[in-house]
Amino acid sequence: MKQHDDAPLSRDAEDDPVAIAANAAGAAGPQTPQARPPEGAPAPARAMGRSHPHESARAQVAGSAHYIDDLPEVKGTLYAAPILSPVAHGRLNGVDTRAALALPGVHGVVLSADVPGDKLLAAFAHDEPVFAIDTVQHVGQVIGLVVADSVMQARRAARAVVPDITPLPAVLTVHEALAAESYVLPPVFVRRGDADAGLGRAAHRLQGRFEVGGQEHFYLEGQIAYALPLEQRQWWIHSSTQHPGEVQHWVAHALGLENHAVRVECRRLGGGFGGKETQAGHLAVWAAVAANQFGRPVKLRLDRDEDFMVTGKRHPFAYEYDVGFDGTGRITGLRLRMAANCGFSADLSGPVADRAVFHSDNAYFLENVEIASYRCKTNTQSHTAFRGFGGPQGVIAIEAILGDIARALGCDGLAVRMRNLYGTTDRNVTHYQMPVEDNILHDLLPKLEQSSQYKRRHEAILAWNAASPVLKRGLAITPVKFGISFTATLFNQAGALVHVYTDGSVQVNHGGTEMGQGLHTKVAQIVADELGVPLARVLVTASDTSKVPNASATAASSGTDLNGRAAQFAARHVRDNLAAFVCGLDHCGAGEVQFAGGQVITPHAVRNWGDVVKEAYANRIQLWSDGFYRTPKIHYDKATLTGRPFYYFAYGAACTEVAIDTLTGESRVLAVDILHDVGRSINPAIDIGQIEGGFVQGMGWLTTEQLVWNDQGRLTTHAPSTYKIPATGDIPERFTVALWHEANREDNVGGSKAVGEPPFMLAISVYEALRNAIAAARPAEAARQPVTLTAPATAENVLRALGGMDRAADAQKR
Repeated sequence: MKQHDDAPLSRDAEDDPVAIAANAAGAAGPQTPQARPPEGAPAPARAMGRSHPHESARAQVAGSAHYIDDLPEVKGTLYAAPILSPVAHGRLNGVDTRAALALPGVHGVVLSADVPGDKLLAAFAHDEPVFAIDTVQHVGQVIGLVVADSVMQARRAARAVVPDITPLPAVLTVHEALAAESYVLPPVFVRRGDADAGLGRAAHRLQGRFEVGGQEHFYLEGQIAYALPLEQRQWWIHSSTQHPGEVQHWVAHALGLENHAVRVECRRLGGGFGGKETQAGHLAVWAAVAANQFGRPVKLRLDRDEDFMVTGKRHPFAYEYDVGFDGTGRITGLRLRMAANCGFSADLSGPVADRAVFHSDNAYFLENVEIASYRCKTNTQSHTAFRGFGGPQGVIAIEAILGDIARALGCDGLAVRMRNLYGTTDRNVTHYQMPVEDNILHDLLPKLEQSSQYKRRHEAILAWNAASPVLKRGLAITPVKFGISFTATLFNQAGALVHVYTDGSVQVNHGGTEMGQGLHTKVAQIVADELGVPLARVLVTASDTSKVPNASATAASSGTDLNGRAAQFAARHVRDNLAAFVCGLDHCGAGEVQFAGGQVITPHAVRNWGDVVKEAYANRIQLWSDGFYRTPKIHYDKATLTGRPFYYFAYGAACTEVAIDTLTGESRVLAVDILHDVGRSINPAIDIGQIEGGFVQGMGWLTTEQLVWNDQGRLTTHAPSTYKIPATGDIPERFTVALWHEANREDNVGGSKAVGEPPFMLAISVYEALRNAIAAARPAEAARQPVTLTAPATAENVLRALGGMDRAADAQKR
């Protein structure tokens, strides 16, 4: 609007939306805005708290949602395929590439000598080469790449490369690593109270050992990267990654560039589950090094077999415990050893093993405890983040111990668990010195016990087992208390940008990545409510390091907590600018301006959102802003593993019923009832989907998903034909999910709680129900002994736990 010549704005007023609005009102003459809505009128619907569809759902169903392999390829693009080590450990003497280079379409081979920057990846421990240098450390380690005109030409040529390797002794199991003191990082010990004294005065005592296997991520979209060289030594990387900022750093490090020269973009991932937190960086570095070598864009996509052989898994764990307890099942002393199979390099094994230590209490107060955590180096794939990030490996340890205690005493497992719960006013400090201030399990567990009809079903199962000699059933309720925040405190920060355009539409960009979990949908809901506009007016764009720098990984279940809050703050800045402008028009306080239902409401007027935006733009009001958030309250000492590593805890519980066939070892999950805590849900449908998916994935880890390495260190379960993830037929006929009614007691975005990882550990109820069924099949004199069930509980492992495999082996010997 034109400014009065006799009323120039001061320099300060020129930046003041109230002053601008006052001058705009004077220039525009009398206003005739809409009247304010009558008192008592229903409030406009909010976006948060409703089950809006996933922002990409329609495009995914229609096949129009683009993943990296769907992107149009730049003219001149080449394709790479990896050259893999055929031995678990050996000295790399050279590589014979003659046969490969003679094949049609092959442009060349890329090896360690062709890396222009640091030949070691920019990982935390700096212990992993970009390509194998002098040695190979596992079957499937990438020695180099073949680059060709087509994908199949590159793959055929890669198989024609012959590495010259002198075999060396290999460490293939946790037990071999412990004996050899082979570690990727030093052992860690955490103590509270006096474990020896607690064990010494115990009325009862048990010792046991068991193992839990790893797990393949099996994301639908495999690992992929597309590296495009730009002008002036700049790069554009498309990466299927949960951590674009780390990919940017790794690629720049390998190419000898500064970070600003590398832009990493990711619109969506076809699943990640932690497998693309660090290990997507490998693909990006390999593709970039090849593109640098040939001066052309290079795409690298692993096929499923290669993905299995190259990438790390969930860490397998081995446990030993010595526990003392009283006649009611309350633990008086515990000594626990956890040995993690980390593979050949550290990767994220340190924080994974740390979180296993943090969660080895799960929901229970351990007064006198000593925990030893060993981070074992083996000649296998370097294991990495997986949903729960060590939490499941910690939780299952204490749940198995409590299950054995209940059987030893002839008590109900739920009663023993309730006896050991953290208190609300005492017995409420963890072994790492964090107070448990938000414990809801004393209310949640009885509620689930009632809704699942646990007691009635427990009695019915006892009767069934007494009458059924072959098929046995088991029932168990197990809780979850899961800490939310990155244990690496520096990652608990996020940034976002919110742009409001002159037509009133809103664009959001934040540092998180969308991997199907609904992060972009929730962030859009948060921004829509902050601005008071319909959800359809908000668009969330691709994760991009050129927009939000230094973003943390989308991991630790913190994607919405961090990025949602940052986007909310960015939107709030824009809203405050508009509020100040409007209050100048209507001569009211900025606090009296409301944004709701696509309208801007003051005590004097109701305006359309779009009209306000246009008028504000005409008066040079800033319509975009950034937002930044860092998680409050958290701190801890990495040397002692003590402090407050988590902002809050998410809680839940599951009641699971199973059946086993004692002749074959086969098992089936019959029924599941879940009551889970997501705080005040931002999107109930998405949250329930995450709970269902997390549970089923956890069920797969503990029942069917068996990783088998042979005595040569080769992973033999490297394809869908040999590795069994849960399918539709594995879903129990009864599968109910209910959400706890209470909002987060901490000041989290929308009163919500994280939902990505905690539900995974609800599936430990499956493991405990299986152990109860196995105990029911034992003779009376053995029913109270610990049930040693190696997970996953395949038919063979169930038979071993029953003693059937041993009997069969003895019969064969005879």
